[in-house]
Amino acid sequence: MKRMIALILALVLLAPRAFAADPATPSFIALAYHNVEDHDPDQTFVGVSTDRLVVQLSWLQQNGYVPVTVDDLLAARDGRKALPDKAVLLTFDDGYESFYTRVLPILKVFHFPAVLALVGSWMEGGPNSNVSYNADKAPPPPPGEVHFGDVDVTRNQFLTWNQVREIGASGLVEIASHSYAAHRGSDANPQGNSEPAVTTRHFDRATGIYENDARERQILKDDSARMAAKIKLETGKRPRVMVWPYGEHNELAISIAAANGMAISFTLADGVATVDRLSAVPRHLITPDPRVREFVSELRTFTDVAPVRVVQVDLDYVYDADPAQQERNVGQLVQRIYDMQINTVFLQAFADPNGTGLAREVYFPNRLLPMRADLFNRVSWQLRTRAHVQVFAWMPVLAFDFGDTVATVLTWNPATDTAAPDPKAYRRVSPFDASARSKVLMMYDDLARSAPFEGLLFHDDALLSDFEDASKPALAAYAKAGLPASIAAIRADPEMLKRWTKFKTEALIEFTGELTARAKIYRTPLLTARNIYARPVLDNDSKDWFSQDLDRFLDSYDYTAIMAMPAMENVPERESEKWLRSLVATVATRRLGLKRSIFELQAVDWRTSKASNVPSELLVKQMRLLLRLGALNFGYYPDDFVSGLPDQRTLHPAFSLQSYPFTR
Repeated sequence: MKRMIALILALVLLAPRAFAADPATPSFIALAYHNVEDHDPDQTFVGVSTDRLVVQLSWLQQNGYVPVTVDDLLAARDGRKALPDKAVLLTFDDGYESFYTRVLPILKVFHFPAVLALVGSWMEGGPNSNVSYNADKAPPPPPGEVHFGDVDVTRNQFLTWNQVREIGASGLVEIASHSYAAHRGSDANPQGNSEPAVTTRHFDRATGIYENDARERQILKDDSARMAAKIKLETGKRPRVMVWPYGEHNELAISIAAANGMAISFTLADGVATVDRLSAVPRHLITPDPRVREFVSELRTFTDVAPVRVVQVDLDYVYDADPAQQERNVGQLVQRIYDMQINTVFLQAFADPNGTGLAREVYFPNRLLPMRADLFNRVSWQLRTRAHVQVFAWMPVLAFDFGDTVATVLTWNPATDTAAPDPKAYRRVSPFDASARSKVLMMYDDLARSAPFEGLLFHDDALLSDFEDASKPALAAYAKAGLPASIAAIRADPEMLKRWTKFKTEALIEFTGELTARAKIYRTPLLTARNIYARPVLDNDSKDWFSQDLDRFLDSYDYTAIMAMPAMENVPERESEKWLRSLVATVATRRLGLKRSIFELQAVDWRTSKASNVPSELLVKQMRLLLRLGALNFGYYPDDFVSGLPDQRTLHPAFSLQSYPFTR
């Protein structure tokens, strides 16, 4: 049970926070309660004391908050009825017996409506109702008990159907599904991590094989249909609401719930809810039994988004042919990130041990490239649940080695009027080649199926120079867009060159949008970040050289990860402060520029044949400068956790959210 509550809290802390809601869209806040006890509420069940629940509801009533129903939300969505200014939705998860004995009488006194979410197998008890989810071979519980997380608890902890029928007859409570048997963990990788069943591709330890797509979908469909039918049988009404176990969900699960009549679903992501997005309603978790002062403080701050402090991590440092050493490396990395007290890690999902930037192998199961090790899931899960950071999967956009099966980016040589790959640049597949796009989409699909993460970082390989792309598919795409099918002709006309740059810039943005949409099927919600070089930010003319545009990036991604690396740009150290000042000042001129930009400093100087570490003291100096200039979000790359570089103690006062400005 302790593992279950720890998992809930860890995932709640990691759920991506929504940006501010459109003030023109009717909005509300949703509160997520669980068990209610008279004295010393057990946090195993996310308990709240009866007295404090009464005080909290009284405070809401006295301060103008108006509890609303699901019908109110639907009416506001359809324009039939306005929501009150301070609309609040009360929800209670898990179907504890205390809802009948304690909560319902309180709701009747206040005349407050609520949503009650039930787990079918917990209510029914017995071996026949606890069908193992995702084929895990868990033994049935003893008579009179049910599986609750990793232990068995008494069946009497939960409601009976007779009590549910009486609750429904009150007219105050909407009965919702919390799944039939999906509120549990499932084996997720060879290392033995147990992860939320709804969003986890089950790993069979006996066979060493992952669950196939058809089986995954069928299990979700069967569970959803079974619980919807059970609620209809027992109450006479089909449920309209699905409450996701642990708050974990994805677009696949949402579509399956909607097909079973539950088009409204609730998560545990913090944020203001809006009636135009009822398919994934954010809720604020009430824990651990807050006093009224803490309750009020949470209501006023739960939508705040903390500044981003990020470390970009190479899984190549973690990988080891010896599994035991690899596990020690995982532990060392996780402990280091935990000690830093930051909130974000950009985690490499592809293998690049030689530093070429070309993905020939990856760290997750997939259909196209060799898997160097099944490692990304393991490290991502450990970072999320032990170091309490959100993980962005760091992936190439074009730099994949698919052999000769697809077209690659070619560089036009004006001296010879020929096209060939640029040996000094990333080897990339052409974004205009249909087969290449299909394969990259497949890679992102497989990544999202195989591992949990909160965001995607699109690598700096997503660029096209002012002599690229000269491949046949690219030339055909230019002609279709009304441009000359000749780079020589395009470059001869300055206006045509601008049109061409814009076309390529938009093509890359559109492709990353497709990649995001594919990943969102399995990972929802999902943040996005994209690397941009410093030169397109500082020099408007250099957009032509990269097909990267700060303004379009700020509009298209949640974050733009700016490579604020003066040494990489050959800026002398004595001029690096001036250079950083100029970079931040340029970003600050854009609307939301500082809010949506992450400044990535460099911890290694790669200009020499043997890369040297940037002194930790210099990184601290640069971080403090960024803070003084108003930069909200920053981090560094790479981190050498094996050598302990940069020095964590030196960085901590300027980098840790524990030190400045506040913890998340």
